[in-house]
Amino acid sequence: MAIDDDLTTPVGGPAASTAAPEVARSARSTHDAFFESACRSLGYDNATFELLLLAAREIRSELPLRRDDGSIEVFNAYRVQHHNARGPYKGGLRFHPDVDIDEVRGLACLMTLKTALVDIPFGGAKGGVDCDPARLSARELEQLTRKYTSKFHRLIGPNLDIAAPDIGTDARVMAWIQDEYSKIYGYDPGVVTGKPVLTGGSVGREEATGLGVSLVLDRLVTGRGESLAGRTAAIQGFGNVGCHAADFLDRLGMHIVAISDHTGGVVDPAGLPIDECIRRVRGGEHIAALGAEPIANADLLELDVDVLIPAAISSVITASNAPAVRARLIVEAANSPVTAAADALLTARGVEIVPDILANAGGVIVSYYEWVQNLQQFYWSLDQVHERLAVRLDSTTDAVIDEADREQISLRSAAYRIATLRVKDAFFIAGF
Repeated sequence: MAIDDDLTTPVGGPAASTAAPEVARSARSTHDAFFESACRSLGYDNATFELLLLAAREIRSELPLRRDDGSIEVFNAYRVQHHNARGPYKGGLRFHPDVDIDEVRGLACLMTLKTALVDIPFGGAKGGVDCDPARLSARELEQLTRKYTSKFHRLIGPNLDIAAPDIGTDARVMAWIQDEYSKIYGYDPGVVTGKPVLTGGSVGREEATGLGVSLVLDRLVTGRGESLAGRTAAIQGFGNVGCHAADFLDRLGMHIVAISDHTGGVVDPAGLPIDECIRRVRGGEHIAALGAEPIANADLLELDVDVLIPAAISSVITASNAPAVRARLIVEAANSPVTAAADALLTARGVEIVPDILANAGGVIVSYYEWVQNLQQFYWSLDQVHERLAVRLDSTTDAVIDEADREQISLRSAAYRIATLRVKDAFFIAGF
């Protein structure tokens, strides 16, 4: 793995960190367990599973940053490129203090399966920096982003590896990456997705993940001859994904009875005024200040609702609290919010779980559409983006339901089987 930048070293080299937060380890072991189970159900041996799990490239770099007060702080940066047999690597860039190589490695593999499930021509990747964006000024955040791009620019590009926003990053961060990359290679908006529309981004990308959550849930329910109207939901995590999911589900007639973020939560059995909640939260107010009855994040997960939507971080539903979860349906808007142990307990009780690789795939689908538009330099209307997103998610949801019914397995097992089969076939057809 030759990297011609002496400050960029393969993970596991002399500069590699040994730190690994429990949440990151738990999230990765959760994903690995589901992936291995899919391989076993398809009849693959251990060697095949290990080959499919193994990343193609893992890189770590140190990013020294001069803070506004003149001090210097060094951050660890990562990029894991998992598989590209089905197309260029694709995956988000995460800025969070708990980022480490285990977390990034697991999420890169998850992206490989997600892109395979929705059948778009990408592989999987993930990147991260162990920083807290809330502690950085705008100048510091920009400099850190540009340093990340300067370290990894040889390994990214529209036909190599395309980044996107994730926890702690947004369209502005993508614009900085695009600009820094363009200084070296010339104008090429396809190097990132999720960027501002003014710099080549796609309309509809901002709400794509949250909209996708609502589309998948609606397709699942209406496909059974039922309706979402009048049903109750609780959403843990009221950031970009949670806000948009709440907005679209509210329009479909659901009663969003509880929402929360890291500052706390609120609950109203009659249903919260979602339009007002979104407006006030986007205006800078904390959810706890919205005036409804307060509720802790942990208690929200145990509410007696029809649908529970964890849209924050991984591993929030574990074997410890799974017995107290009363929702009949869980939709994983976040990545790996339900651990493998909790999944087994909930499934045994008859709780249905819409897995993350299906539920939150709207973001990567519209990222693909943005990339296509960048390559063609021909842009679509919002209606076109939404229509194409709905068509792809409807067909994918139907395929997962059909597989689950045919094999008499859970939705998660069905989704992982479909994705794993596609990855394995592409991997072996291409040769290794």
